[in-house]
This record gives sequence, structure tokens and C-alpha cells, in this order.
Amino acid sequence: MAYDLEEQEQLETLKAWWKRYGNYASAALAIVVVAILAYQAWNYYQFKQSVQASERFEKLTHLGYEDDKDLKEIKVISADLMENFSSTAYAGRAAVAVAKANLAAKDTKSAEAQLKWAIDHAKETSVRSIAILQLAGMQLEQKAYDAALKTLQEKHDDGFDGLFFDLRGDIYLAQGKEAKAAYKSALEKLDISGRYYRYTTIKLESLGG
Repeated sequence: MAYDLEEQEQLETLKAWWKRYGNYASAALAIVVVAILAYQAWNYYQFKQSVQASERFEKLTHLGYEDDKDLKEIKVISADLMENFSSTAYAGRAAVAVAKANLAAKDTKSAEAQLKWAIDHAKETSVRSIAILQLAGMQLEQKAYDAALKTLQEKHDDGFDGLFFDLRGDIYLAQGKEAKAAYKSALEKLDISGRYYRYTTIKLESLGG
């Protein structure tokens, strides 16, 4: 193939550039290819992890808290999810589920530890918020009022503001402190058609609010 003078000059320039920078270009291309392959492999791993975690969590949801055999299996599945699938959303859900099971079995120490794990590791803000509320509720029952109020200071999903104010009011009431303001704040955040709104209204009315 014949080249005109301009094309020949461009070809010579390209050859000179490649001779000088070809190794660097090849290395850069190799890095890009490796990065793409690594990204695809990581996405596949994440997808596989999510599918496996989903299957385990699905099994967990069909187990009951009353049967000792089921309770044992809940603990095993939850421990597996929390240890080996902590990067998925199912691990946090499992931590809350096993905490509920342990609480039903009067194992408050384990339940507390699992709720704290969910607060620290849950990928979903809603699950984290539920864990905070449940832990603070446990602390209220144990009359650990200061600890419960401190727990409620944890960052949570804004959609749970009403429940946080309501529980804060319960703690204040248990301490013999003024609780009306907390209940009023709760009513401003709660769904007016929901059952929690009715419960909070009854609490406030009982205080003459």
C-alpha cells in the first residue's frame, strides 16, 4: 500500500512514539484490563454472596422461637450470616432476628450483644434503627435509664424519629421526669393513622396532655 508524504510522516511519528512509549502503554493497558477483570470478579463474588445469604435468611424466617430445635438452628444460621456474610444486608437482619429469639428465651446477654453487632454492622439504616430501639427498650426494662438514653442518641433513620421520641418519653416517665414534650414530639413524627400514634396519644392524655 502506498502512502502519501503526510501519511508517511504520521506513520514515522507513530513508530517513534511507540518505540519510546510502547512499553509504558502496554503496561497501562494491562493494568486497565486487570482492573476491569478484578471489578467484574468482585461484582460476581458480591452477587454470589448475596444469593447465598438470601437463601440462608429465607430459611431462618421460617423457624419459630418457641421450639428449642428451631432456636438452635436460628443461632447457627445467624452466626454463619454474621461471620461469613457480613458484607450483605442479611447479616444485620439475622442479628436482629437472633436477638429477638434469644430475648424470647430470656438470654438477654446474648440478645444485647447481637443488637450491638447490628448497630455497628448493619448495612441498612432501617435495620440499624430497629436494633437501636430494641436495645434501648431492653435497657429500659432493666432500669438502665442512662444507658437507654445514650443508646437513643445513636444515629438513626429519620423515618423512626417518632418511635425514638416515644421511647425517650417512656424512659423519662420511668425516671419520674417530665415526658410530655417527648410524647408531643413523637406525635408530630408518627403516622396519624398508625397504631403507635394511638398508643402515644393515650400516654400523653394519661399525663393530662
